[in-house]
Amino acid sequence: MTSSARPLLNRRLAEFGTTIFAEMSALALSTGAINLGQGFPDTDGPEEVREAAVRALRDGRGNQYPPGPGVPELRAAVTAHQRRRYGLSYDPDTEVLVTAGATEAVAASLLALVEPGDEVIALEPYYDSYAACIAMAGGRRVPVTLHAHEAEGRFRLDLDELRDAVTDRTRLLLINTPHNPSGTVLTREELAAIAELAVERDLLVVTDEVYEHLVFDDAEHVPLATFPGMRERTVTISSSGKTFSFTGWKVGWVTASPELVTAVRSAKQYLTYVSAGPFQYAVAEALSLPDSYFTDFRADMLAKRNLLAAGLEEAGFRVYRPSGTYFITTDIRPLGETDGFTFCRALPERAGVVAIPNAVFYDHREEGAPFVRFAFCKRTGVLEEAAERLRKAFAH
Repeated sequence: MTSSARPLLNRRLAEFGTTIFAEMSALALSTGAINLGQGFPDTDGPEEVREAAVRALRDGRGNQYPPGPGVPELRAAVTAHQRRRYGLSYDPDTEVLVTAGATEAVAASLLALVEPGDEVIALEPYYDSYAACIAMAGGRRVPVTLHAHEAEGRFRLDLDELRDAVTDRTRLLLINTPHNPSGTVLTREELAAIAELAVERDLLVVTDEVYEHLVFDDAEHVPLATFPGMRERTVTISSSGKTFSFTGWKVGWVTASPELVTAVRSAKQYLTYVSAGPFQYAVAEALSLPDSYFTDFRADMLAKRNLLAAGLEEAGFRVYRPSGTYFITTDIRPLGETDGFTFCRALPERAGVVAIPNAVFYDHREEGAPFVRFAFCKRTGVLEEAAERLRKAFAH
């Protein structure tokens, strides 16, 4: 025990306690509620990918420390994927880095590229680890809010607000598209404007593209690195968990110029050093699956989105149908509610369902107060039961 009166947790992380996901998952367990809070599937991904991991274990591939940058097979598969999907060409030996999921990739990128006092602009609401990683790097978080547009049924970036947020202290833009939790997919026009701003102001950009294969309707995922002047200043991050439904494997990657990859690797080597050896070989095979896998996966998630969205609408929520990801953001004000935290803490007992209050993803808590997020990456029967419980609890 310490006798010092000084707080044990350093001031950079003092604002970060137990995550809302831990709190809501505990509520789900204690009440027996259906957990539509945390974003993980309740079924495994393709059998052939799982068997590839088993085969790698049995063959002794990756059971000891894999190479620091990642196994050659996965780095080659990542470059082939980027070339085939987006026309982006990367050198697997110098421009790819395998990480312990996208979360570590974000952390390593910010630790490597941000000096204490640098400003980092992030789109608000943002995935909760962004704020913690910026703080650990000593940076200053500058949120630019995606505003809900009821008539359009989407959250939209105000490009003028983004431009106004850039100052002489801005070092880096942290861009997430498809965007969690709002479900927005930035358009080509929006991305082109971001690219022009980054080039004009000489900014680095880190893009979180983990939901790249989950876009719906007329939306299109376009990597920011494909725009003029962006390849050399962009760290592109993705991972296997969301695309192949093996979130526990924690296999992610970075693609960028040799200089940027070297910088990120300098930080990453002192975090996990290496991880997930056998799973890296399996993900290499997963990235080589035929296009039909990605098409069928997207169609399955679209059907689940529509199922849950319809149930939420029937229950009285205002629903913002996502153009990407596997989350639906809802507005609870039509239910006579205004505080997402209070609503979500009562929801397991009230309806037998768990959701996440979006305000936890905002600096401007009042902006996110009436919004609540539901995950639809669950079995159809589970979503049907959740929708029925919500209808019984709220529909009049």
